[in-house]
Amino acid sequence: MEQVLNDSGWRGSQEGWLEAAYEALLDSGVDSVKILPLAKRLNLSRTSFYWFFKDREELLAALLERWRDKNTGNIIKQSEAYAESLAEAMLNVFDCWLSNDLFDSKFEFAVRSWALQSDEILAAVREADHMRLDAIKRMLVRFGYSEITADVRSRTTYLVQIGYISMQAKEDLAVRMKRIPEYITIFTGQVPQQRELERFFARHGYTSD
Repeated sequence: MEQVLNDSGWRGSQEGWLEAAYEALLDSGVDSVKILPLAKRLNLSRTSFYWFFKDREELLAALLERWRDKNTGNIIKQSEAYAESLAEAMLNVFDCWLSNDLFDSKFEFAVRSWALQSDEILAAVREADHMRLDAIKRMLVRFGYSEITADVRSRTTYLVQIGYISMQAKEDLAVRMKRIPEYITIFTGQVPQQRELERFFARHGYTSD
């Protein structure tokens, strides 16, 4: 992480400005992602910003790219991860819904809210939706489903999760884990094996009864 220091003190770092923009977006929406409020948040001068970004639009573009890399990139990665069965493959995708390291639901909600104010961001969200749906569809085809069946099952899988995010639904971890075997069965047509579930539970620090 590059940091800049001159006679007047720290100018911060590009990642620091980006993190402040991310926090402001999640806290108050895109209208709060402005240079002066971010400078105050970071206790830096307004001019420090220009060491790292040409203007606010470049910062917003970097914020959007961060969202793409994390949320879309990890869904694709998880859909392509090794699995012995389709049920296990779907559990790999479900890792995204339970790990903030893989998928940031609050970031997702904030970007989708941003899209209500910008046709450009709406287009980016629609592109991301297409890429994510296509990744899950390819995963289902890989395990033997026809194109049309894989398309419908991928939509069922993905749109349920986006519904969770859009509704800002809250579930106790134990409740959600108890529901997951049924979700996997509905989304894939396969009942997950207990050993597959145990591996999944272990990844998320959950012990089944």
